[in-house]
Amino acid sequence: MADFRFIHTSDLHLGRGFSTFPESIRGHLLYERREVLKRLVDAARNHSAQHILVAGDLFHTETPSAEVWKQALAEMRAAADVTWIVIPGNHDSLAAETLWENVQVFGGARVLTESEPVNLAPGVVLLPSPVPSRAPGRDLTAWMDGTDVSDDWIRIGLAHGSVQDFGGGGEKIIPADRASSAGLDYLALGDWHGCKRITDRTWYSGTPERDRFKHPGRGTCLAVTVTAPGAVPEVCEVETGRFDWEEIPLALTPEQDVRQALESAVHSDSGIRHDMLRKVRASGWVRLPSQVALERAVREMAPEFGYLELVSDELRVEYDVEDLDQISTGGALRQAAEELRADATDNSLSANDRRVADGALQRLYSYVAGS
Repeated sequence: MADFRFIHTSDLHLGRGFSTFPESIRGHLLYERREVLKRLVDAARNHSAQHILVAGDLFHTETPSAEVWKQALAEMRAAADVTWIVIPGNHDSLAAETLWENVQVFGGARVLTESEPVNLAPGVVLLPSPVPSRAPGRDLTAWMDGTDVSDDWIRIGLAHGSVQDFGGGGEKIIPADRASSAGLDYLALGDWHGCKRITDRTWYSGTPERDRFKHPGRGTCLAVTVTAPGAVPEVCEVETGRFDWEEIPLALTPEQDVRQALESAVHSDSGIRHDMLRKVRASGWVRLPSQVALERAVREMAPEFGYLELVSDELRVEYDVEDLDQISTGGALRQAAEELRADATDNSLSANDRRVADGALQRLYSYVAGS
């Protein structure tokens, strides 16, 4: 029997809106989610694979626009040498009857809507577990155990759901030993957006184009080779994403040059930043001038990046008398500054009210002191 090679991917979430991002990057994020289909085909060709298995959530919703699903299927159909095999996930479940009927009619992908064995190639069987609804609340892979398939065949499972909590409080649905109990050579999973090995035979591919800071780096797919029934599969992570996502901690002290610290934190060896999305999470203590300087540095550096955001909820500010003196030594301005400082440091106020006062004091300092 010849080696069986395929690409494992999932969670493309085509049609996701990225509404919380500014328009300057939002259009690029939308475009690259569609363009990643071409990079998945390239990965398949480079790996000599004829099949791309999508483990759920091809679409972000059960009602994507016609433009979204037609463009996606047109890209898939254009690769005549590659077969796309898709199961519905929790975001685009079988409840989306109209969507999957349109996909079947339009062509480009083979959608599996039943939990039953499917012959992929001579001597290779796929056991799919399409998701029937948004929250089925049960193990959809249970049927794989005891499935009557010859021991001489390579057995591949395709499913969408949680094997473990992953720290998000989600329910564990799929047993981590499902590949073993069902005699699978490989279990291709979707739902977790980062690449993750559960066992030698059970993997999450992650999304091929990252969509959040929770999963750093660029998106990937998995190139998988099964040499024979029972053999441990060869799994290779293949980079497919354009955008590089990273959340960066920035611990500050009053003595630091905040601009230099920021530059060091977001440093790029390549010097190319337009495809980098960075969220800088500042913490520690700084004086008011340094806080204002940090905000200004972020604004000035932001155009170099695809996206640059500063989160300063955990950054505490020291409001020294000499800093307030730069605003005014007396009169209405000094009174306003004193009142804002009092509110910004008053723990009896809500965190939001303290942030509002702190932001107002920053703007006042920046305007009057010329920082």
